Amino acid sequence: SSRVVEIQSQMSERAVELLGLPEDRPCLLLDVGCGSGLSGDYISDEGHYWIGMDISPAMLDVAVEREVEGDLLLADVGHGIPFRPGMFDGCISISAVQWLCNADKKSHSPPKRLYRFFSTLYTALARGSRAVLQLYPENSEQLELITAQAMRAGFTGGMVVDYPNSAKAKKFFLCLFVGASGTLPKGLGTECADGEEIHQAKFTNERYR
Repeated sequence: SSRVVEIQSQMSERAVELLGLPEDRPCLLLDVGCGSGLSGDYISDEGHYWIGMDISPAMLDVAVEREVEGDLLLADVGHGIPFRPGMFDGCISISAVQWLCNADKKSHSPPKRLYRFFSTLYTALARGSRAVLQLYPENSEQLELITAQAMRAGFTGGMVVDYPNSAKAKKFFLCLFVGASGTLPKGLGTECADGEEIHQAKFTNERYR
């Protein structure tokens, strides 16, 4: 529906904004779980290039029909990110990473699949770049699991929560740094009425060593 498209577009915009890309040059981004290429359209509009990965042939067929500008790869990110080291200037993912928590096959171990995804993503990203993964966690355990595997793979950063006080508008963005740890961006709508900020969880590698 058009509402879904609208929400997807807003989240794509926010994810790209949280990447903090340089404004003076086009960047190459990876879109994990790119689906029909809606996020890609926004990336292209902003003057950047992208490669999209998705596990669904049907969704990628739609992207091809829509003649998106990015390159498309049919793949399960739980098997890893098959690109050369330092290739991408950033990665975004909209509503996809939580699926790695599901064990669809007997052989699937969610922690192993998450670690494989994050460790190969870490390698594929240029030093100093970011990955911003918007996700719908089922519960706090799932959030812990995802974050723990990201930190194990070498990322620093943490969760940016937009509109934490709104049941409807609340959105989770896992904002990860490669190399030098940046400052975690502020979530939208986190100013309380009295002007005090809601303090968000910040993760560092130390906690998981």
